[in-house]
Amino acid sequence: MMSFFPSRTLALYMARMFLLRTLAVLGALVVVLQTLDLLGESGSILAYPGNGQEQLWYYVSLRAPQIIARFLPFSVLLATLITLATLNQNSEVISMKAAGLSAHQVLAPLIVASLGVAAVSFVFNERIVARATATLAQWEHVDYGPVPKQRALQTNVWVRDGAMLMRAGEVHGGGATTWLKDVTVYDRSSGALDQILNAPEARYVADGGGWRLAGGARFDVARGVRVPIGPVTIARGVRPDQFTLADVDGDSLSVRELRGAIADLKSAGRQTASLESSYYHKFSGPLSAVLMPLLGAVAGFGLARSGRLFVRAVVGMALGFTYFVADNFSLAMGNLSAYPPMLAAWAPFFLFLLIGEAVLIRTEE
Repeated sequence: MMSFFPSRTLALYMARMFLLRTLAVLGALVVVLQTLDLLGESGSILAYPGNGQEQLWYYVSLRAPQIIARFLPFSVLLATLITLATLNQNSEVISMKAAGLSAHQVLAPLIVASLGVAAVSFVFNERIVARATATLAQWEHVDYGPVPKQRALQTNVWVRDGAMLMRAGEVHGGGATTWLKDVTVYDRSSGALDQILNAPEARYVADGGGWRLAGGARFDVARGVRVPIGPVTIARGVRPDQFTLADVDGDSLSVRELRGAIADLKSAGRQTASLESSYYHKFSGPLSAVLMPLLGAVAGFGLARSGRLFVRAVVGMALGFTYFVADNFSLAMGNLSAYPPMLAAWAPFFLFLLIGEAVLIRTEE
């Protein structure tokens, strides 16, 4: 049986070279992109009274994980092109093939190393990126003011009940224990805005349904009079899940949390196709790093002195970037329910896996 690692020393040499270049490219991309992003967002952050340098660094701590997760596959692609082009330029690939190694054996150390990168990327997304995304979204909702302490808190949720429109500043709890904070109700029973109810909180009434406002005030639009009101029950047709599941963001949830949210939405009779696409993409996304050595392999073969090394590198880069375009397009179609969720998440991966193998076998094997 043919061994894909005839030389342990050679495999470690190539894997180390590949990983170091991946980290170097990723670091350069993160520094440049984070700087540009901070320049564009610093005005909004500093516009909130009291914000300063500490809040800018806090923003960087939340935004940097998103940039790392998004551009890690790009870094793997560029590192693959740099590594293979360097090996080809120094005639090391020719030496490997002269020693009897096939093109797949030459790429094997890079593919195994990229599997490790994919595993680290998945854990990083689960433990850090999802939490940072959720916190940053909450901070943006309050215009970079004080961030609510509850991580899973939903803010600024709107629900319609016939002619009545309810807004909850914060949503706490779940099911029958759901309660709302900073509640505003717009009553348009006559077709025009009749009255506005404000209350510090509202709790769900399990018996009979509805939401009991804990005091507050009513503003009569026609008379221009604001009067206090006692406890009153409104919106009997509004369910708790309309608030707790009103704005589920797949990027802000881990795999386990997103799976639970999808189950809750299905039990409530809601559409979940877009969230299912995000769920499957949490697995196919990190695995895209494994494709990059295969798609960028054309840069490592052929004679460097033929003058086509640059052309091969451009072809490898074009294949890699075409994959990212196809992946984003497919995910967008999944979010629009035009593609089935499984197809939207996995079709680009397997399509370009076949394309990469076909190119490699056709040209080198």
